[in-house]
Amino acid sequence: MTKLHELANLGQAIWLDYIRRSFITSGELQALIDQGVRGLTSNPSIFEKAIAGSADYDADLRSLVEAGKSVGEIYESLVLDDIHRVADILRPVYDQTGGADGYVSLEVSPTLAHDTDGTIAEARRLFAALDRPNIMIKVPATAAGIPAIETLIGEGINVNVTLIFSLAQYEAVAEAYLAGLEKMAAAGGYGNPPYGDVSTVASVASFFVSRVESAVDRQLDELIHSGQHTPESLIPNPQSLKGKIATANGKVAYARFREIFRGERWEKLATQGARVQRPLWASTSTKNPLYPDTLYVDGLIGPDTVNTVPPATLQAFLDHGAASLTLEVGVDEARAQLARLAELGVDLDAITQNLQDDGVAAFAKSFEALMASIAEKREKLLAGWQLMTVSLGSYQDGVDAALAEMKQQQIMARLWAHDHTVWKPEPAEITNRLGWLHIAEVMSDNLDRLESLAEGVRSDGYTHALLLGMGGSSLAPEVFRRTFGVREGDHEGRPYLDLAVLDSTDPGAVLAYAERLDLSKTLFIVATKSGSTVETLSFFKFFYNRLVEALRQGSPPRLPREPRHEYSRWYSRSGAPPRAPPRVLAVVLAVAGQAVGKEQVGAHFVAITDPGSRLVDIAQKHNFRATFLNDPNIGGRYSALSYFGLVPAALVGVDLETLIHRALTMACNCESCNCAIAGDNNGARLGAIIGALAQAGRDKVTLVTSPAIASFGDWVEQLIAESTGKEGKGILPVVGEPLGPPDVYGGDRLFVYLRLEGDDTHDAAIQALEDAGHPVVRLRLNDLYDLGGQFFLWEMATAVAGHLLGINPFDQPDVESAKVLARKMVAEYKQQGTLSAVEAAPLTGAALDRFLAQARPGDYVALQAYVQPTAETDAALAALRRRLRNRFRLATTVGYGPRFLHSTGQLHKGDAGHGLFIQFTADDPRDAAIPDEAGLPESSIIFGVLKMTQVLGDRQALLDAGRRVIRFHLGDDVVGGLKRLTEAMA
Repeated sequence: MTKLHELANLGQAIWLDYIRRSFITSGELQALIDQGVRGLTSNPSIFEKAIAGSADYDADLRSLVEAGKSVGEIYESLVLDDIHRVADILRPVYDQTGGADGYVSLEVSPTLAHDTDGTIAEARRLFAALDRPNIMIKVPATAAGIPAIETLIGEGINVNVTLIFSLAQYEAVAEAYLAGLEKMAAAGGYGNPPYGDVSTVASVASFFVSRVESAVDRQLDELIHSGQHTPESLIPNPQSLKGKIATANGKVAYARFREIFRGERWEKLATQGARVQRPLWASTSTKNPLYPDTLYVDGLIGPDTVNTVPPATLQAFLDHGAASLTLEVGVDEARAQLARLAELGVDLDAITQNLQDDGVAAFAKSFEALMASIAEKREKLLAGWQLMTVSLGSYQDGVDAALAEMKQQQIMARLWAHDHTVWKPEPAEITNRLGWLHIAEVMSDNLDRLESLAEGVRSDGYTHALLLGMGGSSLAPEVFRRTFGVREGDHEGRPYLDLAVLDSTDPGAVLAYAERLDLSKTLFIVATKSGSTVETLSFFKFFYNRLVEALRQGSPPRLPREPRHEYSRWYSRSGAPPRAPPRVLAVVLAVAGQAVGKEQVGAHFVAITDPGSRLVDIAQKHNFRATFLNDPNIGGRYSALSYFGLVPAALVGVDLETLIHRALTMACNCESCNCAIAGDNNGARLGAIIGALAQAGRDKVTLVTSPAIASFGDWVEQLIAESTGKEGKGILPVVGEPLGPPDVYGGDRLFVYLRLEGDDTHDAAIQALEDAGHPVVRLRLNDLYDLGGQFFLWEMATAVAGHLLGINPFDQPDVESAKVLARKMVAEYKQQGTLSAVEAAPLTGAALDRFLAQARPGDYVALQAYVQPTAETDAALAALRRRLRNRFRLATTVGYGPRFLHSTGQLHKGDAGHGLFIQFTADDPRDAAIPDEAGLPESSIIFGVLKMTQVLGDRQALLDAGRRVIRFHLGDDVVGGLKRLTEAMA
């Protein structure tokens, strides 16, 4: 007895909104039927992703192509085959329930939504071709669809009426059903003899739920944030209605269903065996990640109903849903909520009509995409194109064994079911970190909010955006900006925003943005999951005060060019820094009492954070333009496809719909029914390769990318390093290391080559490595938007590799150690006005040689540059790491501090101790104070001090973990000092 059986006893059937070939053939569908699933619905979008994203249909596709079939003929052959299979599997349910359940639905072409005769003709043809009593034909509840429904029901054809959003639309559908039954009873049926037997026809009315909520919530948010009212001034309060209207709408519709299917008219049909047209709750996945994931199942349970759910919602309900009668509870309150909504001026009828219009257009677009995907897949099959190819040599057997064990243990199915025992016996930091599995689907229904933000700031004259964040909050936005650039303006000439990312506490980096940007035309994105990241909040306070002064003066102020101060001695070989000079603290301008309104300043800020974080309160206090509350069940490094990545992406003009579509297609490829052995589950395969080779000593995953997508490697670096470097284990991601000939590499490398179609920059070098016996994985990208799929692929692969290593890939137990020490040093500085002195090593080749003499086979060298990031410094560090690798055959990494502390810092302290850590510090020619509070002039610390506490804190954390560390101070010539060390190793 599962919760689905409990629902059935309460009168509600659960149907699954999902279909694909491997799901049918693998036995997963039958397993869910055994758990209580009683029907299945399909749509073009589901088919499209399965066809485009997997090898499920490749064999049949190839045969159909060879037979010369058109795209349309291929589609129908594949789809009808699947529907036949599902109908036959569900037939026992149909028989056991006397025809009440056991149905599978297939829709007429969405292009016929406004064509009554065309809909009728296609429905007749499909129903006859499928020739099963448990088939339902999906017809939309449009003006043209209503008469088609009446005709089809009158002919004995089962109909699933879709795209119902309002009470009025539902009433028209119910009337069409009753009229159809009456025609059938009076004139005889079309397809189900004996003619006139109304007991042979069934129908459901699919009432869409969550889309209504999303649309209404947006209008309520506009009321709340309009600036014309405060929430307290509006009665009723719009905030009190958020998350309530969709359920209220459903309850009122259900009450109307109860009224319609009683009385003389209905009883006349019921005595002849007619079935009620059950309300079917559709679109029941929660689109707002802040709402319970079973909201539209738990709240809509009643007799004579169906709830069609996607796999994620089904798993959530099986795990923690509540099976109790709820539909007829609180109906009066539901009506009152709808009335209060109308009092606020929100026109629900207009919203629901727009939703139906948009739904028709979206279904038609999905159908067109399906046709295009079939055509594209046909060409790829003819060309022999593959997303992933591997050359693993003797390591292939180990990978095959890992995949076989994963299959035997049902790892992928358990992973998708959020089973924490895939990684650890206890659920802590696992079950609340799996939101990334479904976030692309959630975000696909929230893209209009992001597009609205981008449109609003462009209309207001903003030209630039500066993201203030660290680690997972900054790396994906940086990928989007560097990869896609800034989209050209629209027909009105309004450009998208030029985005930059500030993730360095180096005062030179902070001041460079403060001086370069026109702050009056800059939008600041304050991004931190916890809402308390010290670097991010320091950036916010600094730029808030700078912006106040800029707006007061009408133009961006310039900072005085301070001479180098005595506190440069912080970084010298000896000595302790004195208290910061008062003139440096005076850089923060006195802004209290100035005539610049909070709304004017706050309009320049957007927050991205978790619900309930400190940043939520800050955003409210300072009247931020918008606050995006992210799904709290996603860790920072897995957040690329959430608000953390997509808000900045929208501002630079990335086509979010295409990006998310590619991610969803990859997610489809990685689903559990797509077996990595019998199918082509690329997430499982890549994860098994990374994990198995790491166990065999090839634990340095060296990423090689086409130049146009080079920044993607920085995001992968954090994902792998922070996820796998713990419990004395670890996989080192090597990113940006210049390629060399095969003989400069040790036997600890796995090369992964991300190749953009048409780019052969690294082809020869990769082939040489493969020919020399190094294991190589090739990943092919059609275009830049395939990065949407790559984000998900690498997240899944990392999770799988974590399973093979026996670690939890979602926690970061060692990251906090350096932060704790840094906070202690900050407190010490604020109390004493100085930091403890730590001597640096002589800037000589001899000192470096002595340090590197400790290296052992399998070690790596991490260059940690606590200096201002510049192109010249990048080049100097690249030259140094090339020299180190060539001389010692060691893997090398480079990280700017303190940025890397939020990226590779976990690996440095959590792995088996294979790292040799070289810190670089330098003099800061200028500095800037960090306000104690935004909008006030007082300051008790400057950026240079903050950075130095992070240098010393991380150094001590490394030493405490038994790591090998050396620090070189480069003085006032960073590039020159790096070159000197490089040349000394000649």
